[in-house]
Amino acid sequence: MVNITIDGIKLEVEENLTILEAARLADIEIPTLCDHKTLTPYGGCRLCVVEVDGSRTLQPSCTLPVAKDMVVRTDSEKVRAARKFILTMIFSERNHFCPYCNVTGGDCELQNSAYAEGMTHWPIQPNWQPYPVDASHPFIIIEHNRCILCRRCVRACNELVGNFTLEFSDRGANSMLIADLDVPLGESSCIGCGTCVQVCPTGTLIDLWSAYQGREIEVDSTNTICQGCSIGCSINVLTRDNRLVRIEGDWDGEINGGVICDVGRFLPMVEDRERVMTPQVRLNGSLKSAILEEALKTASDKMKQSGKNTAAVASTRLSLESLYSFKAICEQLGITKITSTEEGSSTSAAYSLLEESGKTFESKFADVKDADCFLVFGEDITKDHQVVSFFVKRALPAGVKLIQISDTDTGLDNFADFSLNVKTHKIANFLSGLVAMVSSKSTADLMALSKEYGLDEETLQKVSQTLSNAAKPVVIAGTRFDFDDQLKSLKSGVRLAEAINGKFITTKGNINSMGAAQLGMNNPVDVSDAEVVFLAVGDEKLSQQFVKKFDNVPYLIVMGSYVSPLTAAADVVIPVTNWLEQSGHFLNFDGNILEARAALTASEGIFSNFEMFEKIAGEMDLKITSEWENTVREQPS
Repeated sequence: MVNITIDGIKLEVEENLTILEAARLADIEIPTLCDHKTLTPYGGCRLCVVEVDGSRTLQPSCTLPVAKDMVVRTDSEKVRAARKFILTMIFSERNHFCPYCNVTGGDCELQNSAYAEGMTHWPIQPNWQPYPVDASHPFIIIEHNRCILCRRCVRACNELVGNFTLEFSDRGANSMLIADLDVPLGESSCIGCGTCVQVCPTGTLIDLWSAYQGREIEVDSTNTICQGCSIGCSINVLTRDNRLVRIEGDWDGEINGGVICDVGRFLPMVEDRERVMTPQVRLNGSLKSAILEEALKTASDKMKQSGKNTAAVASTRLSLESLYSFKAICEQLGITKITSTEEGSSTSAAYSLLEESGKTFESKFADVKDADCFLVFGEDITKDHQVVSFFVKRALPAGVKLIQISDTDTGLDNFADFSLNVKTHKIANFLSGLVAMVSSKSTADLMALSKEYGLDEETLQKVSQTLSNAAKPVVIAGTRFDFDDQLKSLKSGVRLAEAINGKFITTKGNINSMGAAQLGMNNPVDVSDAEVVFLAVGDEKLSQQFVKKFDNVPYLIVMGSYVSPLTAAADVVIPVTNWLEQSGHFLNFDGNILEARAALTASEGIFSNFEMFEKIAGEMDLKITSEWENTVREQPS
């Protein structure tokens, strides 16, 4: 700890802090443009300069560490003059028409900084050179006229996402933000995560939907979680007049640290499925609109009449409260075929291994952040669990090694140190052979593995050395490929992690796939002899292959948010809210119970899945308790 003085306030702070960080701890405001709390200090804009006793010139507070007995002034005449001059230079470089800008106005850090310094006009006229606008991307627009060359977007793409798409060409005032080798953003390697948009301090990078939809100070913000996959990233949902404006990553999110993917940020904005707005009941072969009470009574009577001859399937996007209530209703009716839409595809093998070994074998996601070597198999994590891939890719420039096993092209192809082409149905045996090779370091094992799988001996030798030399290796097992033997593949992956003293992680599937497994809802769907099927699909978009399982069901009850082939074929349709309109809890892939909060209010008469289960239970005179948390925690995971 060191003692410093900032603007006459004496502080005791940690010696590894910068002046800017120390000032923020004391609620002393120092304006910045290139600085961001998630990025490495850059010192590019110089707006954060301060006076430091003993220094001949003003110093950038974002990069200068504190020192013993340091005396700092952040708001002196000299500092304010420097800030105004810096802002003047920035305004003169591009076409920043702040008084007329409808995109920002409260959101723009350049505009806010100028107003804070009392600037109402340009002391120096801009050069009036027109700059291009790149609207080639499906989600993002680059407005070069508003760029201040702070490089936040470039640093975020590199440091946070690890995609290295953005860079600047030329130098000085001629610098231009480019993608890859100066191609349109829509034709580049951009993955559309939108992190660059969120860190941009001006209106240079904007998304296609939130522009002109209201200033940030005029919207409501709800802190909740993304429900796009099993990670459960922390997000902020911005709404205005009960309308979705924008979704941003929560920089304070413990799991994701602010980064989110296109599934969480942009895809909800372009949701074009038609909503189910009214209950429906099939009469004389046709679906007819009905009042909710009629639909609930029809469904309840049919399920009570069918009893144990009913099959029940619920989406793994439903909350723990909903899944628990769904199962409780079904069990009280004597239903034994109760499962989820994932049919345990992402969890059954793991739970079988848990039961067989009698001990937990998975590590926490935090271990990914400290790893010095990754081995990934069973999934293209750049598509199915993108945020996991962000933490993998952004570690690579520091010398972290990446080994992937796949027989198809993946988003990691350009990042991996070693890409081993092994057929999916052979992965289990290959991993076993890799364990033997790493453990024995035998030339015979090396040659045998090379011959059997057609892989180069020198490459396998380097892979073995890389795994053996790693201090903190992590094996990541995906859940999206159809292994010949899932349990055997999982066992081999665990044994490999043990052989190299590493950690083992599986990505799992939807947001509550692990929650469904904890509740025992991870069996294959079996509707072969069911008289009635109760399908609580929620807002999940099911594959055509899965939907076909219900083609010949005698009587189908569907609770869903959106119109689909299932609702068209149903005998009773009950509308429910989507993920943005309901609160609840979820068990993510790390085994943490996360809370989601409703950001939007559903249309009148449409209730959440949990509320609808309560109504169904009431219609049948059944009891639902609130023991979901105890049930989930009691089951070993």
